[in-house]
Amino acid sequence: MRRYSFLSAALIAMMFVGTQLPVQAQSTDSAASTKTVKHGKKHPKESAEEIQLREMREALKTQQDQIDALKSQVAAKSSDVTAAQQTATDAQTQATAAAASAAQAQAAAAETSTKVDAVSSSVTDLKTTTAGLADTVVTGQKRVDAEINEPAKLHYKGVTITPVAFMAFEGVWRQRSVNSDINTPFNSIPFPGSNQGHVSELNFSGRQSRLGGLFEGDAGKYKLSGYFEADFLSGGTTSNGNQSNSYTLRQRQIWGKAETAGGFAVTGGQTWSLVTEDGKGTDARTEKLPNTIDAQYMVGFNWMRQPGIRLQQRFGDAKTGAVTLALSAENAQITNFTATSATSGAVPANFYFAGAGQNGGLYNAFNGTYANNVSPDFVLKAAFDRPNVHAEIGGIARFMRDYYYPIQTSTANPSTGAVSYTYSTTSVSNTAKAGGVFGTVRVSPSRFVDVAVQAMGGTGVGRYGSTQLADATLKPSGALEPIRNYHGLLSVETHPTKKLDVFAYYGGEYAQRTVYTTPTGALMGYGAPNLNDTGCYGIAANPGSSTGGSPSTANCSSPTRYIQEPMIGFIYRVVNSPKYGRLQYWATYSYFQRNLWSGVGNATTPSGPRAAENMFDVSMRYYIP
Repeated sequence: MRRYSFLSAALIAMMFVGTQLPVQAQSTDSAASTKTVKHGKKHPKESAEEIQLREMREALKTQQDQIDALKSQVAAKSSDVTAAQQTATDAQTQATAAAASAAQAQAAAAETSTKVDAVSSSVTDLKTTTAGLADTVVTGQKRVDAEINEPAKLHYKGVTITPVAFMAFEGVWRQRSVNSDINTPFNSIPFPGSNQGHVSELNFSGRQSRLGGLFEGDAGKYKLSGYFEADFLSGGTTSNGNQSNSYTLRQRQIWGKAETAGGFAVTGGQTWSLVTEDGKGTDARTEKLPNTIDAQYMVGFNWMRQPGIRLQQRFGDAKTGAVTLALSAENAQITNFTATSATSGAVPANFYFAGAGQNGGLYNAFNGTYANNVSPDFVLKAAFDRPNVHAEIGGIARFMRDYYYPIQTSTANPSTGAVSYTYSTTSVSNTAKAGGVFGTVRVSPSRFVDVAVQAMGGTGVGRYGSTQLADATLKPSGALEPIRNYHGLLSVETHPTKKLDVFAYYGGEYAQRTVYTTPTGALMGYGAPNLNDTGCYGIAANPGSSTGGSPSTANCSSPTRYIQEPMIGFIYRVVNSPKYGRLQYWATYSYFQRNLWSGVGNATTPSGPRAAENMFDVSMRYYIP
């Protein structure tokens, strides 16, 4: 544009100069011509100047024509430029419109792409959902089929039922016979002075096989549950295994429970005693038992299974720390009462605290030690649960009642030492307070090992130990006196593999010497130091018949002071399937040492006679899933 404007200005300037010059010349020439016309009719001959002017005029005209042509060209070019500018403007407008259209198209394309992606994603999600739904349907169908054909629990109305059972083949070999099944009476380990102290025994048994079931129902506010289990380790008065094995079915546990969401629970029926170590709080069915085949478990293990009612309240949970408080009232009994004396008749016969069972009352008449209880045994326990740690501490309160007729006179025969008494005709009731404390700590530092220690100490708590040491004796007056007892058990259980457990235990139980002097000077009670033990290591003069096998024990009279048992063993699970059950092999070895209180005639063992026992147990069990 600047180039065309400059050219136009130059042309206009030239036109201006050229126009000025010819006009002046033309004016002079016109004047001369006019003079010529005025003065004559004929034109004069052109002069050289006139010719030059004419030529100049002609040249100027030619230039003017060229200028006009140039103007026309410039005008045309200007018009073209304007048209080009307009075209450019139109093109810019079109380009802008095209850009806008392109932007709209791009936005539309992006929106379309988004919609396509959304549709594609929806299709993918639909495919995934369809595949997941198909898997869910298949899984659900499998679950329904499993519930129908392979139910983990049975359903009756609103109650689920879980069967509990195992089938057992078991055997025991004892170096010294105690004439017993798989259940060992620890406090009857024989001394060398008895026939059984010189003969071993090997017995097979299937009587520990178990049947049972767990019943559970959700009643909204309360979770209800009931449980029972039974085996065949009982002996009716006529039961034997000579041909058909007529042993009776034994009630081990049978109880019901109601529990709230707040952790409060009431359990009633026959359960493991609250003194037994639990695995979670104080919940029934979580008891921690030694891995023994022997149904009497381990020396030093605190336990009882008896009727009672239990109240418990849990605070918190095991992940952050739970505390459970429990109180139970349990059936009482006085077991293994003894009040021996070296003097005939030194123990008065003026008392009673138990009687033989009456068949009409469904107590076995063979057992003459059903105590006339004044109160149940009360057990209070607090349990603490943390990850990998479980601890318990508790106490037990017992009340032992007997009736006696006060002694009015007592006379000793100088020649024989025998004592005679005269008694009042009016009886007196006496209740002795007994009880003790107990505790357990179990730690699992890794998944490969568990270590635990438990202990109990108190008076009159002998019946809560596996050995069943005496828990009461007699004062010279005829009143019951609880004996001080101590129990302890150390456990180490390892799990090298998922199929194998290897374990070791050591347990001991102790009964304290509790002796009194009668008005006649005789000694009586538990562990009198003048008891005759001369027969503990020698066969009696009359060792018994070929089938009787029980020599006189009059010359091995001292009661047990301490029993100890170390045990080792393993369990190997050949199959352990939630679908097919568990098949396991099991073996244990135990060594027992039974120490009596020292008496007279045992010069070779001044600390008291000792009896030893070696025992092997084996088992094969199949547990239903």
